[in-house]
Amino acid sequence: MNLPYGISVDPISNTIYVASRYNYKIMSFKSIWSNGTIALGGSNGPGPNRTQLSSPQGVHFDYVSNSLIASMEDGNIVIRYVIGADSYTHVAGNTNGSAGATSTSLNEPSNLTMDPMGHIYVIDTGNNRIQFFDRDGSDGITIAGFSGLGNDNATKLNKPLGIRLDTQLNLYIADANNHRIQKFLRY
Repeated sequence: MNLPYGISVDPISNTIYVASRYNYKIMSFKSIWSNGTIALGGSNGPGPNRTQLSSPQGVHFDYVSNSLIASMEDGNIVIRYVIGADSYTHVAGNTNGSAGATSTSLNEPSNLTMDPMGHIYVIDTGNNRIQFFDRDGSDGITIAGFSGLGNDNATKLNKPLGIRLDTQLNLYIADANNHRIQKFLRY
């Protein structure tokens, strides 16, 4: 792998999924002792079509739909790949891959997570914000941070990179350039 970044686990099969950013693929490992296989991307090189990945960073396994949700930093999108399908589907961001700061666009999405209802929380690193996407929509709502320059006050983020939800659905953000972890109460 070349710059492995995101990691997720299928809790039923214990398969581990890893986003290999500069190999433009997501690998799957049936156990920590096994050789990995390509789950998506890789052999087709980087690019914009629905069988290629462009710098995948975040990956989350959704056991309800047996799919991977992944963010592509260079492609400025979030995708869903149903395990075993021929290609992925678009979830969020501009379909042409251009960066933006609107409710339907992203700028260098780095990581993501999902809640039990299927809503997706995306770190929009280039915009210093967290975008919330309803499970049925592609129009995001900013729930933390602010589009634009980073800042160190309590309501703004500066290069957010890590994201997790606790059992109460409170959001924890690794706010990298502010050297802190931010907690945001349930949205």
